[in-house]
Amino acid sequence: MGRKSLGPTRRLEIIKAFYEVSKEIGLENASIAKVAKTMGISNGLVMHYFNTKDELLIGLNEYILQQHLKVLVEDHLGTIKTQKDLEALIYNLFSRKWNQYFDDGVFYSCYALIYRNKAFNDSFKEYLLQLHDVLREELKQAYNNGIIINTNIDELTEIIFALIDGSYYYMGMFQQNDEDHQRQQEIYIRHCLGLFKYAD
Repeated sequence: MGRKSLGPTRRLEIIKAFYEVSKEIGLENASIAKVAKTMGISNGLVMHYFNTKDELLIGLNEYILQQHLKVLVEDHLGTIKTQKDLEALIYNLFSRKWNQYFDDGVFYSCYALIYRNKAFNDSFKEYLLQLHDVLREELKQAYNNGIIINTNIDELTEIIFALIDGSYYYMGMFQQNDEDHQRQQEIYIRHCLGLFKYAD
């Protein structure tokens, strides 16, 4: 049996190093040279997998997607069989788990790039569409299992994501203690759950 290619593993190591460098000094200051120095490898080895910083940015965006999908589907994918399951999914989406998987500063720096980098804009849109697709399928499952009677699943998905994104952005602007954060979080969750029309 042939030896398994180290390509995907090495690529992921480089992306993670790029993320760590970006978290420490800012995405705009991160470079192939600084990633190589952090990893203790040559610039050429990094460039063997990523010719430019733009390619690294696309790789980072794919990494963001995988981290956020972990939160979105954690313990919930394909298990929306009761109202309690649906509510647990919503609580999970508004939890602080997003922050555990990915740094807000790096994420919003990536977000800013969609206005300046066409390739990254396309990649970021694809990332958002994949997240929306996963949530849409979960809501469809809730509908098919007779938990909710909402028929506008596409619209419902968009509104929920707007609430999630808005809440993270807003709460990230202020240094809140845990009690204040939880109180604010509960407001958003309550309004989100109020969007559902439950079956009798």
